[in-house]
Amino acid sequence: MARSLARLPALTLALSLAASAAMAQGAPPGTPQGGQAILSDAARTLPVIAANGMISSQEAMATRIGVDILRRGGNAVDAAVAVGFALAVTLPRAGNLGGGGFMMVHLAAQNRTIAIDYRETAPAAATRDMFLDDKGEPVPAKSRDSGLGIGVPGTVRGLIHAHERYGSGKIALKDLIAPAVALARDGIAIEDDLADSLPRATARLKRQPAAAAIFTKSGEPFARGDRLVQADLAVTLERIASQGADGFYKGEVAKAIAASVREAGGGMTEQDLADYKVVERAPVTGTYRGLSIASMPPPSSGGVHLVQILNMLERYDLKALGFGSAEAIHLMAEAMKPAYADRASWLGDPDRVKVPVKGLTSKAYAAKQADAIDRSKARPADAIRAGDPLPHESDQTTHYSVVDAQGNAVANTYTLNFSYGVGLVAADTGVLLNNELDDFAAKAGAINAYGLVGGDTNSVAPGARPLSSMTPTFVFRDGRLAMVLGSPGGSRIITTVLQTLVNVVDFDMNLAEAVAAPRFHHQWRPDSLLTETGLSPDTLALLRAKGHRVTVGSTSGSVNAIMKVEGGWAGAADPRQRGTLAAGW
Repeated sequence: MARSLARLPALTLALSLAASAAMAQGAPPGTPQGGQAILSDAARTLPVIAANGMISSQEAMATRIGVDILRRGGNAVDAAVAVGFALAVTLPRAGNLGGGGFMMVHLAAQNRTIAIDYRETAPAAATRDMFLDDKGEPVPAKSRDSGLGIGVPGTVRGLIHAHERYGSGKIALKDLIAPAVALARDGIAIEDDLADSLPRATARLKRQPAAAAIFTKSGEPFARGDRLVQADLAVTLERIASQGADGFYKGEVAKAIAASVREAGGGMTEQDLADYKVVERAPVTGTYRGLSIASMPPPSSGGVHLVQILNMLERYDLKALGFGSAEAIHLMAEAMKPAYADRASWLGDPDRVKVPVKGLTSKAYAAKQADAIDRSKARPADAIRAGDPLPHESDQTTHYSVVDAQGNAVANTYTLNFSYGVGLVAADTGVLLNNELDDFAAKAGAINAYGLVGGDTNSVAPGARPLSSMTPTFVFRDGRLAMVLGSPGGSRIITTVLQTLVNVVDFDMNLAEAVAAPRFHHQWRPDSLLTETGLSPDTLALLRAKGHRVTVGSTSGSVNAIMKVEGGWAGAADPRQRGTLAAGW
């Protein structure tokens, strides 16, 4: 990373020229004035540079709202809360009030990092076998398409918890929510991600009248240029703005959510909503080539396996092998496999099961696992089993990254699970509901929607939090914040964050290059190496010769990252989706 950080300031002049050209053509509505905010698509192959603060998110309007909060004196947490509520309006397939997630917060003055767990929970009526048929076999429709799959939402309480504990105290909650209210009430144009995702989701959304009334045009897909108005959601947001978390978890909204879940076959009650609690946890930490890593702990598997894989890779000179080489991809894929095997056996809700985090993230355990890697050939999935870390024990989500002028930072990843969640809206609230309980293991060995194998440690239980792959992450150099990153992508989140980090540290890419570079993924089972287009056919042939079952396709993911550079911050938003934006001031 030191080499990459040294390279980036040399790009500032070119970026400034690109910014000047963009501004001469007229900045888009909502563009912060008086700062260096590079918003032109022509500059997307280079990172955005700004002196005071930076936000990178999957949706441009939400990014601009967050930048405005920073300019008004809010800190990174204030801005992150405003972005989170805005994305519930502008990126409804993943931004949400009816889902949950994880937030990493770094407080620069205290040199302190906090992990905020606002993951959804199973209702009190949940049972271990509720996703099985009378023969004891999983029924995917129960966890993916019915009220049984809906977890108690955590997003609203999570965002408010962060604001109350770690906000600047300068901007009231109602002022952070106000932009989202206006967007929901007045409507937004169907363009970019909405224009891409809504038509694909129409068949799912029109099953329920409440969802169809908002997200379809009389049962037909919206066209590009149409307007999406979410009047009920605006009222719900106003209730939260005036009443705080009680405006969502008690009263009319809670009553409507519980009733809609039960109508869809679930067992959620108003008491489940009233009882929901946010949990603060100690981050998972590790090191990689002299850098310090802090990431999300269980019930996310992200931080544990990010550190575990980095520990294995640290023994190899990836830079010498070169980005995109068959040898580098082979080693990284072989390091991914045992981590995902361990995920199936060891990871779960830490409030219910003992997760051997220290063992899984120890250098000694990684060395033992790396010793089993054969540099000449791929190991089949059947040859890999979960290891024994105990002796060492002492697709549709969105992520955004925020840094303020004081160096405070937020890495936030939250989700509805599927695109537009379960496809149901709680009547009269505008709140799309999640199908997050599909992330539990229906039974030991069952496969979830992302192909992940589940174990007893991730079984369904009342009040339990399902295992996740979300990986909001901070990187530190010499004790100072150097990088903030994360991504959506289901099971591929971990390997997406991993490769973005490795691209910067080992392959000397600037941040935009690191985010845009072709990615690959292996999760042990299914036994397939998934690669994006852009890798050399010769490389793919060499990988197949080593025994990899290579499939070329989309690895998903949408990285939003920020990195410290001389004189400020560099930001990059993933170009794989339309409408993403990194901007600063």
